[in-house]
Amino acid sequence: EVHFRARKKFVNQPVGIRDIKAKHIGKLIVVRGILTRASLVQPLLHIATYTCDKCGHENYQEINSRDFMPLHECTSEICQNIKGEQPGKLHLQTRGSKFFKYQELKLQELPDHVPIGHVPRSITIRAVGETTRKCSPGDLTTVHAVFLPTPYSGWQGMRAGLIADTYLHAMHVKQEKKNYTDYELNEELVEEINKFASEGNVYDKMAKSLAPEIFGHQDIKKALLLMMVGGA
Repeated sequence: EVHFRARKKFVNQPVGIRDIKAKHIGKLIVVRGILTRASLVQPLLHIATYTCDKCGHENYQEINSRDFMPLHECTSEICQNIKGEQPGKLHLQTRGSKFFKYQELKLQELPDHVPIGHVPRSITIRAVGETTRKCSPGDLTTVHAVFLPTPYSGWQGMRAGLIADTYLHAMHVKQEKKNYTDYELNEELVEEINKFASEGNVYDKMAKSLAPEIFGHQDIKKALLLMMVGGA
């Protein structure tokens, strides 16, 4: 299992979810946003093991997509050399198969990246193996991933035609902020805090910074601010 990470200069300039275009398909990009949904970690079949009911030979099938056609006939020399009889039937053995950890995530763009009057956009992220269980809903998350298309299958594919859905295949998932105790105060940050406090009108400025895309409703914003900082 091999994972890649982008260079530092790309980490400092992540691609906005709204700015992901067709030119990014097949490329490693860095995306930062708020995780809104994380599914349960489930087993994803990677190598299927089948046992023949006639000769007992084990057959293996490598699976590289979420949809696959299981094997039905044994491919061993014993079954293939039997004249006048059909090869033995295969039965899937879950104990001998290999599974990967699989989790689907939903990443939403940051509030300051959403134009006024627009709805925040989201994108699906598929995490496999060690990239699972790295963050929880509500966390500010940075994801190094490959932007890939996923074609529809079955009757959905017939209706969609050449249209394909897209997703991000996670290579590295980093939780930017676990809790407020993880912040490290440096001289620059302390200087900004002191400058902000000396300007006055701190209460009103902090209330206006809540949901700036929503005009007015100052009383509601002040109430929400007091609930956030007061522990209510």
